[in-house]
Amino acid sequence: MQLNGLILNLPKEIKLLIGAFIIVLSIGFYTGLLFVGETSSANPNGIEEQYLGNEDDENAKVMRFKKSDQEMLTLVHNHILSMAIIFFLVGAIISITKLNKKLKLFLIVEPFISVILTFGGLYLLWTGVLWMKYIVMFSGILMTLTFAASTFIILKQLVQKT
Repeated sequence: MQLNGLILNLPKEIKLLIGAFIIVLSIGFYTGLLFVGETSSANPNGIEEQYLGNEDDENAKVMRFKKSDQEMLTLVHNHILSMAIIFFLVGAIISITKLNKKLKLFLIVEPFISVILTFGGLYLLWTGVLWMKYIVMFSGILMTLTFAASTFIILKQLVQKT
């Protein structure tokens, strides 16, 4: 069975379902990014401060304390599980789009690598591996760009005529 380009031939009802799912999922994803921007200043030092605290900084506008074991395990657990499901579903939909095979493979596999690097990196940062803040920042940006590209491609192909 030929799956490349199958999305173009799906019934209207299935296209509407996929489109609604991608739009609502995107609202949730980008709201999460707004939260990241608010809590970590979206820079490596802000990320470090968010998880390791800033008790030593007397001039800090907002006092932050190092996350507890339970907070970190909950954060890592919840994000890895939910992001795995999100990227599995987006990857399944990308798999039926009409795309270059290598680009399609990249868009399907990369987010899983970034999820591990981002949230595993946060855990390692929390344990004291301070240079992981740069890996977390880079992988988070790459994960977001991949999500944006995938959802754009899906939505574009949903509205295309066969």
